[in-house]
Amino acid sequence: MTAILAINALCLSFGGQRVLDDVSLSVQPGERLALLGHNGAGKSTLFKTVLGFLHPSSGTVAVAGHAPGSNPAREAVNYLPEVVSFQRNLSGREVLSYFSGLRGTPKAEVSDLLARVGLLDAADRAVGAYSKGMRQRLGLAQALIGAPRLLLLDEPTSGLDPVSRHEFYEVIADAAARGSAVLLSSHGLEEVQDKTDSIAILARGRLKAEGTLAELAQEAGLPTTIRISAKPGAADDLHGEFGGRRVNGCRLDLDCAQGAKVDLLARLGRHHDKLRDVEIAPPGLTDIYRHFSRMGPTEDQI
Repeated sequence: MTAILAINALCLSFGGQRVLDDVSLSVQPGERLALLGHNGAGKSTLFKTVLGFLHPSSGTVAVAGHAPGSNPAREAVNYLPEVVSFQRNLSGREVLSYFSGLRGTPKAEVSDLLARVGLLDAADRAVGAYSKGMRQRLGLAQALIGAPRLLLLDEPTSGLDPVSRHEFYEVIADAAARGSAVLLSSHGLEEVQDKTDSIAILARGRLKAEGTLAELAQEAGLPTTIRISAKPGAADDLHGEFGGRRVNGCRLDLDCAQGAKVDLLARLGRHHDKLRDVEIAPPGLTDIYRHFSRMGPTEDQI
């Protein structure tokens, strides 16, 4: 399968300072790739390069096989910035009709897009009366015009409430199911963990890691945490047998390597009469992000 976005050994410098340093990644049709990194990591610079606003110092970028900024590349990609702004006196329908005309797509598509983002009932209201979440959904509808082959979403859920974020990601999943490649940046580690297919981590302009959550967890070699809830009076015995961290009077947290889970659970099973409950907590995206972002010269946080 040919990647919709292919970045190879990308370097970009400003005034002698390397902003992107040997970055390589790709996004396939239907794939949702989350780009993570602290402020200043190079995410926005990467987006601007893909859009053709900035030019690489070295390396290559191809959008649907074409140079960024070329007519074929511009036809293939749509972009949603973190902050969207539309004419406040226009209705949502008028805004989409205008952009649909610029894109050269049938205006009959407008009602379908409004329905997909949950704005059909508010389609004829002035954008000035829209909430932040409604404006962001209108921005997403605008980015979906023409069924783009590549969607670039820069902090698309910033400022949205949890329900709006969930609905937003449902629309993104639908776009991916229809074949669009999606590259999105986000500071919301927990929200992208289950809503993207793969993850790329940038730090100081360098790509620290890329892959699925499972692949990154394996590469990082982070331990799994086994959380034990002891029956009354049994916590001391279990702590003496297994060690670990005493969280409160009756709970212990045990860290073990990925390959040691079965053996540890078997040992715990021999003490089942002292156990109230056992939970397995594999490393999450926050743990993985911290691991990779601390590699190298920087420990900046997002």
